Amino acid sequence: MAQLLEGKIAVVTGAGHGIGRGHALELARHGASVVVNDLGSTVRGDGVGRDADEVVELIQKRGGVAIADYGDIADEVQAGELVERAVSEFGRLDIVVNNAGIVRDKVIWNMAPADFDAVMRVHVRGTWLMTHLASRHWRGRAKAGEELSGRIINTTSGAGLSGNFGQSNYATAKAAIVGLTLTTSLELYQLGVTVNAVGPGGMTRLTATIGADLKAFEPDELDEDEYHPMDPAGSSPLVAWLASDQARHVTGQVIRAIHDKIYLMRGWQEAATISSGEKRWDAASLGMRIATDLYGTRAPGLR
Repeated sequence: MAQLLEGKIAVVTGAGHGIGRGHALELARHGASVVVNDLGSTVRGDGVGRDADEVVELIQKRGGVAIADYGDIADEVQAGELVERAVSEFGRLDIVVNNAGIVRDKVIWNMAPADFDAVMRVHVRGTWLMTHLASRHWRGRAKAGEELSGRIINTTSGAGLSGNFGQSNYATAKAAIVGLTLTTSLELYQLGVTVNAVGPGGMTRLTATIGADLKAFEPDELDEDEYHPMDPAGSSPLVAWLASDQARHVTGQVIRAIHDKIYLMRGWQEAATISSGEKRWDAASLGMRIATDLYGTRAPGLR
């Protein structure tokens, strides 16, 4: 029986540790050849390293195919080289998992603009650049007459969906990724490319910065099929499925995978409506209508 991702070529960004590492291992487990991208920086985005090598070694020891890439996905040239690397090494690109990210948490009055810019650069610019470059690759193949089955899987979070104290930069970035997901899913669907966002959980290096008593661990420290509620790879089976041909009908969706549950998210939808009856609204009397018929914070009484 063919594997779920047999013959597929995937790029996973930020795959040196934690959630991205889990994604790379899971995609390879199901037969994909994986380009393991990681700059090798700290959780703040400082420095560089060869963290991707360890993940490549793990995949190869398990019988999979992987190569390492150490590029900065928020740099246009290096992101382009990453896409070209996948194509030159494996002949094409099928799957992009945009996972790379950093944190620089502070309350809004203490956060430096540089910390806002740095987080936005990695999460939003990096995700946009990889989507942009992969899309150009796929559009070229489509224009040549190829029938595509491309996949982009972005990474959002509870902070971006609900807000989180001390993370105005990170939450803004993760919310922006949802907007990018929704829009590019519309733009790319006719090419045969789906775009979805996953909101994972797990005890990662980024999560562990929230409290001094928290300790990150890597997904490969667990047995391959062992369950742990804070497994960094807890969302990786969902990512693998979204990357597969089985999920060709799923696009423009935001799905969270937390502990043992998967949640389909519904975002900014119209919850209640009031009408002026084709008259200009009166600001002085608007409050009563809003309280009664929008928020329901005032009893309507008999009408």
